Amino acid sequence: MKFAVIVFPGSNCDHDMYHAVKHVLKEEADLVWYENSSLENYDGILLPGGFSYGDYLRTGAIASTSNIMKQIKMLAERGRPILGVCNGFQILLEAGLLPGAMLRNKNLAFKCQQERLIVQNNQTIFSSSFEKGEIVHFPIAHGEGNYFCDEKALAELQANQQIVFTYQDNPNGSVANIAGIINKEGNVLGMMPHPERAVEKILGSMDGLKLFQSIVKNWRDSYVANA
Repeated sequence: MKFAVIVFPGSNCDHDMYHAVKHVLKEEADLVWYENSSLENYDGILLPGGFSYGDYLRTGAIASTSNIMKQIKMLAERGRPILGVCNGFQILLEAGLLPGAMLRNKNLAFKCQQERLIVQNNQTIFSSSFEKGEIVHFPIAHGEGNYFCDEKALAELQANQQIVFTYQDNPNGSVANIAGIINKEGNVLGMMPHPERAVEKILGSMDGLKLFQSIVKNWRDSYVANA
């Protein structure tokens, strides 16, 4: 499986994501500059964390209007797996690929710490290697990770089982303890915690590796089925 790790001006977790996929998962990966016009040769798209465009206007707002996002939206419609982590999640929200918005953390402080997450839905291409209800450990590093949506949108997320991960101890004030959600079609995941920083024992957790393994396994199963 071949992944594109999208790099925007201000991305700072791109090499973390690249390392997780290329050196730990042992899959193909390229760092792809945001001005590239085509992503056709990639099977999966990864939007890493950081401070795209310096977080001017709103986090992810400027990046969401870049030309490469047109390609990403088109691939999302075709069912390609797309993962946005931290700033990548914020970009997906701003681009309208996922519902809701990000607010400043409830206590207005930047949070950088290990968090326990609960796997709420293990029936997705991103979470099938987990057990439902499993407690996993991923780090967070954000100042604007307070996920918000209105009651109607929350009811839809819950009814469609789009909430994939929740926080056990909500560190930022996110509505319904939400840490990660997917789109209705199930191929776009956004999450604030960093799975790419939880793929090796030396990092304090290997739980994030299961997420990337889930993507690859489901892609291969789908590829074989359609071959």
